[in-house]
Amino acid sequence: MRYWPHARGKADTPVRRCSLFIASTADRSVRPTNRFDIPPFPFDLPPVTLLAFTIMAFSSMFVIVDPIASIPAFLAMTARDTPEQRIKMARLACLVAAGVLLTFAMVGEWIFKYLGITLPAFQMAASLVLLLVALDMIRAQRSRIQETAEETIAGTEKEDIAITPLAIPMLAGPGAISTAVLLHSQARGWEQSVALYLCIMAVCAASYYILRVSARGAKWLTPIAMKIVIRVMGLLLAALAFQFLINAVNELRKAG
Repeated sequence: MRYWPHARGKADTPVRRCSLFIASTADRSVRPTNRFDIPPFPFDLPPVTLLAFTIMAFSSMFVIVDPIASIPAFLAMTARDTPEQRIKMARLACLVAAGVLLTFAMVGEWIFKYLGITLPAFQMAASLVLLLVALDMIRAQRSRIQETAEETIAGTEKEDIAITPLAIPMLAGPGAISTAVLLHSQARGWEQSVALYLCIMAVCAASYYILRVSARGAKWLTPIAMKIVIRVMGLLLAALAFQFLINAVNELRKAG
């Protein structure tokens, strides 16, 4: 018989033990289903506050845009350019990336409705894309979803790499676009939508600052430090991918 240890005493009886146990669990919103009090899967997610959504949106977008991992390719593709030219390209690339991400965040759901694509289906597909990118990041590799070796080689032969391949797909690739659309679909109210737009602009501004600093030399960024940062961000991105998958399953359960 399960009972609380402090209930033992002179008046300790089986009836008293049972009543204490029922009273201790009567105020729980979710009744225990097993000895560990784990609710059945899938489960309803609690509403997200504005602060929590803002933190999640900024961290998610920064992790998937991943400007730190773009530094080696950026420097390799602009080896013949001066620091001022690199900074100009970085500025244009971040502006273009911000415009692309904001556009898809605003009209992405309308495009899916026009094509007949449901949000849970897109969430599941996007979670797989993000998981593939995360696995490559955990292995400290640049994912081919974000950029391919052919695009990097082609970039070294171009005079201006700001729009392609730096802005698209290195910064605003399929993973970043999918994340922007998913976050906008999860926004509740205009406050969270505005917070998402500000987070996208803040991430692009941070990306410009990182590329601007690296344009004058990235001696401060050692290979070991970069791999550690990339692996940690890859782990966070993997958790985000599974969270999107859980949300999709939950939406399907509600629809059914």
